[in-house]
Amino acid sequence: MKILAVGDIVGDAGTEMFLSNIEQIKRQYAVDFCIVNAENASSGNGITRRKAEMLLSGGADVLTLGNHTFRQKEAAALLMNNQRVLRPLNYPQGTPGRGAAVYRVGNVKIGVVNAMGRIYMDYMDCPFRGIDKALKNMQADLIFVDFHAEATSEKISMGWHLDGRVTALFGTHTHVQTADEWVLPKGTGYITDLGMTGPVYSCLGVKKEITLERFINCIPKRFEFADGKCMLCAAVFTVDETTGKTLSVERICIR
Repeated sequence: MKILAVGDIVGDAGTEMFLSNIEQIKRQYAVDFCIVNAENASSGNGITRRKAEMLLSGGADVLTLGNHTFRQKEAAALLMNNQRVLRPLNYPQGTPGRGAAVYRVGNVKIGVVNAMGRIYMDYMDCPFRGIDKALKNMQADLIFVDFHAEATSEKISMGWHLDGRVTALFGTHTHVQTADEWVLPKGTGYITDLGMTGPVYSCLGVKKEITLERFINCIPKRFEFADGKCMLCAAVFTVDETTGKTLSVERICIR
């Protein structure tokens, strides 16, 4: 089987880039299942019910989130009512929504886990112990982890922690695609960050003029998403559904 993981979708421009290209990508790579990080998909960060429905009806099978999960006021209701939208599992106990779920493609059960790092991020419960707990109760043929984290060291450490226990782990959050895709020794596919799906002429999706003002003059200004030419960053994991291992990983970057 082939599983597609798409990097952080940024705003309306990133959404349109995804919707315009996903069917061609699925055909080209014979994709069986598509996981999309959508925590920046709506204006002002976060995700709305409308944007989630657009992405799910437009080609995503499941949406994962991150540190902007609850930026939109309707997020809690969305997470409670839509099992195809996940938030990081290491939010404190009692937080609305779920951080892991199992989906079926034919006779294959695909587990998806969403977790968030703690270095340079909001304080959360331990993602390592949280994923360990989720895996104990997960009955799936394949398991994919979206680890939404800032520090490469934390992501790489999580890769080693899960090697041989999950099918693949891909990082999100930094919006910059890394060139370290590979299969770990025990069969877990890995890439530190998928990159973003959003405006090319920007700073991580934000208007470059705003970030330059902040860096040069130290004057804070509200971030606004850029527009114009976009890129779509992702990775395709070719997997063996009988063993649960990854056979190969291929980066994608469409501009």
